[in-house]
Amino acid sequence: MSVWWLLVPVSYVVGGFPTAHLIGLLTGTDPTAEGSGNPGASNMYRVAGRRAGVAVLIGDVLKGFVPAALGYLADGRPLGVACGIAAMVGHVFPITRGFRGGGKGVATLSGACCFLYPLVSLGLFVVWVLTMRLSRTASLGSLAMAVLLPVGIAIRGYPAWEVVAMGLAAGVVILRHWSNIRRIASNEEHLISE
Repeated sequence: MSVWWLLVPVSYVVGGFPTAHLIGLLTGTDPTAEGSGNPGASNMYRVAGRRAGVAVLIGDVLKGFVPAALGYLADGRPLGVACGIAAMVGHVFPITRGFRGGGKGVATLSGACCFLYPLVSLGLFVVWVLTMRLSRTASLGSLAMAVLLPVGIAIRGYPAWEVVAMGLAAGVVILRHWSNIRRIASNEEHLISE
């Protein structure tokens, strides 16, 4: 159990690494002051271009993948899940910014799921691409993935505690998209091409 006390907090800190701010410094942009104001891959793509957006996406995915993998290797699936979720929480509520102003958790949670649930993740990626292409909004694709994540885990036959844990994590992602949901409802959401 002692390894939990080490790896879960470390995973939280890793999740809070400011990927978008680092790329923003390199590109001369501030993701929290431009576009949607969100320090995530979609906004970096919007304000700094494709390469910046892809760089942030890769960094944020790794922030979830690596902690989940280390936790799993150190003490099995429970710690892998805990570390993956801790990394997502760190990304959304970073201690370095007073537990505010983080990203929405999509890429970091996706990174954890890529390690823990590879087949489910592949299916959700297809859902994300199709939804995004049809709606031209990244947020709707992210919301679709979040809603379907616990469903996919349950269908694949993983234990109930994993379904619940990832369902709660997905719930955080959905809550972080509340402003997007309101804009989608009023047909004012930012389009990918904007």
